Amino acid sequence: MDIDHDTLVAFSKSWGLFYLLALAIGVLAYTFWPSNKKRFDRAKKSILDRDDKPWQ
Repeated sequence: MDIDHDTLVAFSKSWGLFYLLALAIGVLAYTFWPSNKKRFDRAKKSILDRDDKPWQ
């Protein structure tokens, strides 16, 4: 089985596209999953609490 450069490039482009789309969908699903809302809200508020006073 001899694979030339053009075949390898076409394979990597098509499967790379599917891989990145699946990764983006996975990240969006994790971000908007209802059980993660409390965790993200706590992180959003905690970063502002520490920056509210001057450095010591």
